[in-house]
Amino acid sequence: MENDILRIVKEDLLEELKRKNDKLSSLLIEPEIKVSRFFISKAIGELKKEDLIQTKGELIFLTEQGNKKAESIVRKHSIIENYFKKTRSKEEAWKAASILEHYVSMKVIDNIKKLSTFRKEGAPLTEFKQKEGLITDIIFNVGLFERVVSMGICPGEKISIINRLPNSIVVEIENKKFALDLSIAKKIKVLKR
Repeated sequence: MENDILRIVKEDLLEELKRKNDKLSSLLIEPEIKVSRFFISKAIGELKKEDLIQTKGELIFLTEQGNKKAESIVRKHSIIENYFKKTRSKEEAWKAASILEHYVSMKVIDNIKKLSTFRKEGAPLTEFKQKEGLITDIIFNVGLFERVVSMGICPGEKISIINRLPNSIVVEIENKKFALDLSIAKKIKVLKR
């Protein structure tokens, strides 16, 4: 769990540095990233060891390698955010992208780019008739959205329906099986592949 939090803090720090023109005062990081000083200090130490940032007094700078990694994170965020702007407010799209960017692979990002070209939004999983599809959206509040995404259930992922039970639907995503309660399955939109 701690390693996962640290990875997310490191990515958020790189992203924030990129958005602030490659430099930021360490005093301004905590309010921006909203985690304890312990994780920020640890993230800064690891990013320095990885040669992704340098420090000079209170200022933190991206290295050339750090700049490339930060650009990749910002690009990933932008693709996800633009996708969600079709169905959500700007603020909701930003929040969804801020969560998803830490959990999805570039393969999923490529699928999200493809999904952006479709006119249809998909059907709720409870109404989806095919055996396989692509998840197009997950319509939950931020807390539940993050929990579902952290399990690997996210837009752009392929989903296979294994079984339909009276109170749940059994699905497979990336070789992991889940029994989703119908109230949750109803909020996952799927499009035929």
